[in-house]
Amino acid sequence: MKLIENLPFELDDGLAARASIGLIVLATDYTIEHEWRQLFAPISDVALYHSRIPNDDEVTPDTLRAMAPKITDCAHILTPATAIDVIAYGCTSATITIGEQAVFERLKAAKPSAACTTPITAALTAMKAFAAKRIAVLTPYTKEVNELVAAHIERQGFVVPIFGSFNEGLDSNVARIRPSDVHNVVVNLVEQSNVDAAFISCTSVRAIDVIKPLEDRLGIPVTSSNHAMAW
Repeated sequence: MKLIENLPFELDDGLAARASIGLIVLATDYTIEHEWRQLFAPISDVALYHSRIPNDDEVTPDTLRAMAPKITDCAHILTPATAIDVIAYGCTSATITIGEQAVFERLKAAKPSAACTTPITAALTAMKAFAAKRIAVLTPYTKEVNELVAAHIERQGFVVPIFGSFNEGLDSNVARIRPSDVHNVVVNLVEQSNVDAAFISCTSVRAIDVIKPLEDRLGIPVTSSNHAMAW
């Protein structure tokens, strides 16, 4: 065998020449990675890195809060040797339960220079961009979590005239709710109320493919946790 070492090479900017994006995914979330691949696939020079955070399949305020101590370690392993441009923590209800600022602090403990976002941060930023004040909300959550979500949105200065829920307590089941059912429920909610926009909460809900049909039918902006956070 002839061994040739120290061959010449040069370094370029790698896959993330434009941007590097880190996504912390719940272990029980079987949707967000698929939807983000759809959204980011057409964009060149943007690298997407995933880290999974251990969590309980049953979604309750207590199981959501239990993720807080694990966030920093999950952010550390996204790109262990280098900085990252943006980190997204992929849980709407946990962000509300833990607190947005507390989530950001845990992310920045691992990646101090990274910009940070969450689904609820992004969704409410989108609503402000739409100049929406009255929002129809759809979630898969049970009552205890729904109350936290509604209260958080209203504390940010929005009105929630109508709030619908599938009342499904297991995150793994949420990922199996048919997009056609999501579409039909959002139509029903909006047609029953006077709203400026609609928000589909939860990164496990499959909603990307129904957002444009909903906007075309309803004539108002519609976004979801995954859709808003990617934006």
